[in-house]
Amino acid sequence: MDQYLKFYIDGAWVEPVGTSRLPVIDPATEQPFAEIAMGSAADAERAIAAARRAFPSFSLTSHAQRLALLERILEILTRRRDELGDVISREMGAPLQMARNEQAGIGIAHFTQTIRAMQDFPFEYMQGTTRIVHEPIGVVGMITPWNWPINQIACKVAPALATGCTMVLKPSEIAPVNAILFAEILHEAGVPRGVFNLVNGDGPTVGAVLASHPDVDMVSFTGSTRAGISVAEAAAPTVKRVHQELGGKSPNVVLRSADLDAAVRAGVSRCFANSGQSCNAPTRLLVPEESMDRAIDVAREAADGIRVGSPMDASTDIGPVVSQVQFDKIQTLIRKGIEEGATLVAGGPDRPAHLNAGYYVRPTVFARVTNDMTIAREEIFGPVLSILGYGSEDEAAEIANDTPYGLASYIQGEPEEARAFARRLRTGIVRLNSSAWDGAAPFGGYKQSGNGREYGTFGLHEFTEIKGIVGFGD
Repeated sequence: MDQYLKFYIDGAWVEPVGTSRLPVIDPATEQPFAEIAMGSAADAERAIAAARRAFPSFSLTSHAQRLALLERILEILTRRRDELGDVISREMGAPLQMARNEQAGIGIAHFTQTIRAMQDFPFEYMQGTTRIVHEPIGVVGMITPWNWPINQIACKVAPALATGCTMVLKPSEIAPVNAILFAEILHEAGVPRGVFNLVNGDGPTVGAVLASHPDVDMVSFTGSTRAGISVAEAAAPTVKRVHQELGGKSPNVVLRSADLDAAVRAGVSRCFANSGQSCNAPTRLLVPEESMDRAIDVAREAADGIRVGSPMDASTDIGPVVSQVQFDKIQTLIRKGIEEGATLVAGGPDRPAHLNAGYYVRPTVFARVTNDMTIAREEIFGPVLSILGYGSEDEAAEIANDTPYGLASYIQGEPEEARAFARRLRTGIVRLNSSAWDGAAPFGGYKQSGNGREYGTFGLHEFTEIKGIVGFGD
């Protein structure tokens, strides 16, 4: 079993203060394959001190120096993509090729996009006789999740480096090994001492220190809304900036002008991707009431065609969910859907019959769901789709917006109608007609889905303070 028992602090791999350890579980086998050291408050404080020492010099580096650093990181990240993908597949269960191409690949995309955005970003400009300066916000505490691990690490670290910030990263302890490889990449690229620091640990210990410490100027958190509230509460006494990307319960509205069969098939596929473990997954499929029976038939066929199996099997569409805790939560919510009277169209409780180990979930579709049911309200974070019917488009918009979340929404239909309907939805992202991912589009949510935006130019803004030097041009 591989052991990763050091933290990356002040440009070196160092021994932790304590002796706490945690096994890293392969969700496909339910067996440990690695072990990490778990950090203490003292480890977090040591890393924060290193980042604070590094900030004065790194914050004054030139645009050209930081751009060259990002380009070196991108080169090494690209070279080690498959290695990163292999680790991600092992620790969170994504199919191997998906882990290499999408999970690891999206990290490459974020660095590429940040480099592009940085080249044109207005770090300084004149407004009359006043000089407007976007300066690095300072030391950033970063707390990232397990479901798209390199995605969330890269879309925080890249803009932080680009703007001249220093940072401490606490990745998810459930999927931590990819972050250790990422630290190796940054070290090889020549990131100056103390600029990037990595401490493994849990939220109540290391995460709480990052959120509350007075020497941390900003905390950037991605995870559940419940944990996000705790981060905000811990950060409040120091009045630091809190950036959060939290939960979602995204509607996917099929307008009457859409090709129903194609829209439903695409909706099932997108909901179940990454085993349903995406905060922006379209988990509520809204269809016209008169099309419900046809939608059920199409969704059943699509769900039954999803191949669940080993991440190492090239024919696998979705692998296991990440942990026993996650598996148990999903099973509870599936049973809740049945108890509350939703129509079970496909899947259901327990793991697929052909699999006797691993945290595998049957691709599950419920129909004739109402928006007051638990499965329509709570974020399930598994391969579970709810189909809801609507009468008028006004009702569709009302149902879509009737959620405490506001991260993403999806619309299928004639382009002009879809564009008009998009303006009615209270979400940070709206995707029309299965549009491709856009790494330059702002990513973040309304309501309890968080605050702030990531990706591209929007990510650069998050990591800067704005200074006005009045009389600069006199």
